[in-house]
Amino acid sequence: MADDIGLDERLAGLAAEGRRSAVPLAAETIRARGDRRRRRRRAAQASGGVLLAAAVIAGGLTLFGRGEEKAPTAAKPSASAPLFVPPTPGPGEEYAAELGYVYGAKAVDGDRVRVTVKQLEEKNGTAVPTGVVHQLTLDSFTAVEVETLTGGRPGDARIGDVVDLLKGGPEWVFALDYDAEGRVRSLREVYWLTVK
Repeated sequence: MADDIGLDERLAGLAAEGRRSAVPLAAETIRARGDRRRRRRRAAQASGGVLLAAAVIAGGLTLFGRGEEKAPTAAKPSASAPLFVPPTPGPGEEYAAELGYVYGAKAVDGDRVRVTVKQLEEKNGTAVPTGVVHQLTLDSFTAVEVETLTGGRPGDARIGDVVDLLKGGPEWVFALDYDAEGRVRSLREVYWLTVK
């Protein structure tokens, strides 16, 4: 029995010693974790401050330049040429017309003719330029109603037949008839209209 008592005392002593060494170890671990958190937080704040300062400096250099370098000057605004939009027929109409000088005719690809159109608009019986100039490529068999272009003889022709007469500069005014798909179906000479 004496051994039993000695064994109990030893076990009790070991348990007490274990509690004493376990409590400070747990407290030490908690303190160490807290210290690590604080160190990480301080390091993050310090590096964040450095990064913020670097970003502010870089941004300032970008905004204010580096001194002697001058920013490029803005281009002077210029009037852009109005874009050409083919006219579309209204409800119940088969064609829509564009009024304009037709010139600079040139045969291309054998059966096609390229012309330049300087758009006009009618105001009180007078044709006034709109500033829109565009090119069209037409089939050489596109119908053309002519009168003064052919020396005062009214008649019908094909654009391919009058290419030589339309080679020069803006001289002849035509009404170009567009279908619903935006294709030119015919040209009609507008010889009665006064041109400014």
